[in-house]
Amino acid sequence: MSLEVQPASSLQGRWFRWRLDNGLTLVVVDNPAADIVAARLFLRPGMLAELPHQWGLNHLLAATLTKGTQRRSAQDIALAVESLGASLGTEAAPDYFVLGLKAVTGDFPELFELASELWRLPTFPDPEVALERELTLQNLRLQQEQPFHLAYDQLRRTLYPHHPYSVSTLGTLESVRNLTPEDLRAYHQRYFCPAHTVVSICGRVEPERVRAWVERCFADWSAPAVDWQPPPVPTPEPPVAPLRTIRPTQQSLVMLGYPGPAVHSADYPAMKLLSTYLGNGLSSRLFVELREKQGLAYDVSAFYPTRWQPAPFGVYLGTAAANTRLALVKLAAEMQRLLAEPLPEAELLTARSKLLGQYALGKQTNAQIAQLLGWYEVLGLGADYDFLFPQLIRQLTPEHLWRAAQRYLRHPWVSLVGPATALADIG
Repeated sequence: MSLEVQPASSLQGRWFRWRLDNGLTLVVVDNPAADIVAARLFLRPGMLAELPHQWGLNHLLAATLTKGTQRRSAQDIALAVESLGASLGTEAAPDYFVLGLKAVTGDFPELFELASELWRLPTFPDPEVALERELTLQNLRLQQEQPFHLAYDQLRRTLYPHHPYSVSTLGTLESVRNLTPEDLRAYHQRYFCPAHTVVSICGRVEPERVRAWVERCFADWSAPAVDWQPPPVPTPEPPVAPLRTIRPTQQSLVMLGYPGPAVHSADYPAMKLLSTYLGNGLSSRLFVELREKQGLAYDVSAFYPTRWQPAPFGVYLGTAAANTRLALVKLAAEMQRLLAEPLPEAELLTARSKLLGQYALGKQTNAQIAQLLGWYEVLGLGADYDFLFPQLIRQLTPEHLWRAAQRYLRHPWVSLVGPATALADIG
């Protein structure tokens, strides 16, 4: 077993990191602010291990992991959690799968023992899988009625053909229909192992005592790690014509997308700050220019998710159907302004303060801290990145952002959703 201790404090308390003899990674933060302990059990690689016929498998696995183990029924599990006044839930994401839990300090060991049982011994009962599969199909059909989802879906399918990033975590109607309980059990047997697991715990705890809890639950776990490599990322050229989906709506959704860098890229901090500058909040550039000054947008924003592999960068607005062409021209013009010259220093400082303030606000609870540090471990950045990220943002200059924009934002993918009359004359 190996132990590392955080060299400089950026959270309320210090963090400790152990690597157990079986390969499991444990991160512990002693934060005495509240008598609550929160934990996250992460599994990599998440959706990145799904083949096209398995898309949506991690989501279905997340929906059914708590529905039964070799020792307890779904009702037993729900009763155990509720009797402690605790919470427990799961989530599937593009780069990881996570089980989250929290309880008052005195009840946490009992809750963590239950979580370890769910992690190691789920049964995925056939009726529960069938029920959750049907609910997932209903959610996928609902997504087809949402303009943003339609625009984003056709964009990512073109940016990442045949790659897991090309679809929602829910999967597709075709793939989800064919998922079976046997698929979930086979995936669990293949990927759930100590070497792929990161446990992150934050609360009023003694780190050595927490390590003893975790060892009691996981030290005898010896499932072998599989030889897994992330899928290759495609590099398509922008389509000649805009992507378009016709819907009989009163509004149009106009989106410009770009292939952005992965979180490990040196350009990641600059692109994160550019996304904040463009579309985060009422003072963002797109909100002020396109909504407040020109009255073109009902909704306007930007996105740049943090991803292990290259992530999509995008800006979008919802507008009246009659304004579709004008909105596209104005949105494209705002992106061209980024390429023309570096931002004014004062605008960069405003965006930087906003990003760093929101980053700090995202670490107010033990659950948020456990999520953040575990996520950084899964991404291969290490818990130290919590200390490094604000430093990297503070070091950025207008020239850094301008060079990043030149590198990634020159050639947009155009994605449109709206009525036929609004999209017909946009070539």
